[in-house]
Amino acid sequence: MTSLFDPVRAGALELPNRIAMAPLTRNRAPHAVPTDLMATYYSQRASAGLLISEGTAISHQGQGYADVPGLYSEEQLQAWKKVTAAVHGQGGRIVTQLWHVGRISHTLLQPDNLAPVGPSAITARSKTYVIDEVSGQGHFVPVSAPRALRQEELAGIVHGFAAAARAAVEDAGFDGVELHGANGYLLDQFLKTGANERTDDYGGSIENRCRLVLECVRAVADAVGGGKVGIRLSPVTPANDIVDADPQPLFEYLVRQMASLGLAYIHIIEGSTGGPRELEDRPFDYAALKNAYRKAGGQGAWMVNNGYDRTMAMQAVESGYADVVAFGKAFISNPDLVRRLRNDLPLNAWDSKLFYGGGARGYTDYPMAG
Repeated sequence: MTSLFDPVRAGALELPNRIAMAPLTRNRAPHAVPTDLMATYYSQRASAGLLISEGTAISHQGQGYADVPGLYSEEQLQAWKKVTAAVHGQGGRIVTQLWHVGRISHTLLQPDNLAPVGPSAITARSKTYVIDEVSGQGHFVPVSAPRALRQEELAGIVHGFAAAARAAVEDAGFDGVELHGANGYLLDQFLKTGANERTDDYGGSIENRCRLVLECVRAVADAVGGGKVGIRLSPVTPANDIVDADPQPLFEYLVRQMASLGLAYIHIIEGSTGGPRELEDRPFDYAALKNAYRKAGGQGAWMVNNGYDRTMAMQAVESGYADVVAFGKAFISNPDLVRRLRNDLPLNAWDSKLFYGGGARGYTDYPMAG
C-alpha cells in the first residue's frame, strides 16, 4: 500500500515523500526582494517532498500586496538564488508560484499608481495589505477599482508568465514553477463568471473563459518543460469575492485541456481556502474532476489541499485519491512537519498574529521536535 511517506514522481520532479508545503504569503520581502531570513525559513522546511514558494509576482503590475517578492528584476532573481541554494543545500526541492493578482491590488502598489487590471472593470469586495509611508506600519485597505484589460494586452500577460518561469528556473535556481490559477487572482478571475463579463474571445463560454489560462500554461510549459510545471486551482473558494455560476463543467473542461501538456502536477484547493472543505451553496465533485483529467490522459501528480490532518492525508494517499497532500499553516509553526507526521508527534500551535509582516519572530523561531 502506498504511504504518505513514500517517494513519488511528479513530472520531472522526484519527490522523497508526498507532503508538500503549500504557498504561504508572509509579507517579509521589503521592496519585493527576498531576504536572507527567507532563505533560512525555506531551508528549515526542506524535508518536505516539495516546497512551493509564496506567491511571487511575475511583474510590477502583478503585485497586489506590500512586501511580497517578485521575479521581474535582476536583484530579485539574485536574492531568490540564495533561497534556492539554501534549500538545495538541505537536500530539498522548491518551485516558485507565479502570481498575477489582477484586480486584487491597490493603486499604491501599481506602476505609476495606475489602476489594477482584471478581465472586467468589476471591483472586488476584498482587501489588500499596504505599508503606510509615514509610520512604516502595514495595514489592510479595500482594493482599488480595476480597469478591464484590452484584448491586445493579453499576449503580454502570457509572455509575462513565460518570462518569469524561465527566469525562475534558469536564473534563480528553482526546480520548477506553479501557476497561481486560484483564490480569485487574475487567472481565476478570467475563469469565473463573477469577475469575467467580457464579450470577446476571452469571455462568455467556458472555452473562452479558459483561453487565457491555457495560453499561459502552454507558454510556461514551452519555456521550461511541462514536467517542471504545476498549476493551482480552487474551483469553489469564495476568496477575494470570486464565484462561478457552474464550476463543475468549467474545471472539468480546463483539466481535460491540460491533460496533454505533460504537467508535473495539478494542485486542487478543496472547498474554501483556509476554511470549510465543503460549501452548501457550492457543491463540487473533486473525484470527478480528477477522473476527467485522468480519462483525458493526464499523468501529472494529483495534489490536494485544505484542512488535511495526518489521518486524512494518509487515507487520501493510501486510497489512491491523492498523490501528494499540501499542508499550509501547519508548516508555518512546524518546520519539521514531515518528521512530526511520520512519527505522530505533537504539532506546535501557530500564532496567526505573526503570519504577515515582521521579522524572525513567528517565522524562523518555531522549535523543532525534541
